[in-house]
Amino acid sequence: MEPSSVLAFLHAGLAQCAVVIDRDAGTLLALLTAGLVGGGTHCAGMCGPFVLAQVTARLERLPVARMSELRRLTGAAVLPYHLGRATSYAGIGAVAALVAGHLGALPGLKWLSAALLAFAALFFLGFAVKGLAAWLPASGGGFGRWWGDRVAVAARPLFGNPSGWRGYGLGVALGFIPCGLLYGAVAVAAASGDPLTGALGMLAFALGTLPSLLAVGLAGHLAGLAWRGAVLRAAPVIMTVNAGVLAWMAWRLAA
Repeated sequence: MEPSSVLAFLHAGLAQCAVVIDRDAGTLLALLTAGLVGGGTHCAGMCGPFVLAQVTARLERLPVARMSELRRLTGAAVLPYHLGRATSYAGIGAVAALVAGHLGALPGLKWLSAALLAFAALFFLGFAVKGLAAWLPASGGGFGRWWGDRVAVAARPLFGNPSGWRGYGLGVALGFIPCGLLYGAVAVAAASGDPLTGALGMLAFALGTLPSLLAVGLAGHLAGLAWRGAVLRAAPVIMTVNAGVLAWMAWRLAA
């Protein structure tokens, strides 16, 4: 392929992404906010051990003579893992939106997008209102635990040297671990009915989860807990507003 053709393809892709961002800014912002708040209240505790295990493994394999502050920070950031996780989330969002878009086009299923947004609104409200979360599925029940165990077994060999492509592969694999917060995010992405919007929305969600996990990787659980404490104070208000926006979007679709 000629360089000019590649540039034209990239330009067309970026232009389409700009259209989606402008058109579905509310959906993307809702998912970014959910990631930021959920990252501090949920992801740091659930995914933090995965991050710390990788940091430990990477630093143990680094000779003392090559140790430097830059290498320590680079190893602690585990960026290939986060990129792999974002890839899985984007793929899940695209597939979910594609399926929901086709189903929503069928006679009698026009309400599907509104129902998905309403479900996500209820899910996010569950993170804000004490006691309501107990009524929501945390990890998919028995199947969720079974699936999580299968993913963990498949990913275990990659923990030995989680750098480069192995770290990326580990992120891709662990991106499929069942997670209650992820269900709500996927529901929002699926409601768009557009695979590109679904993918970009889940990328925004993954971006939102980064600060808390980077804090854990760079300075350990103490930093993660400090970030979590700050987020917890604002989480009820932010998640309630987020749920209200999604409920309003659902109402507009259903009207």
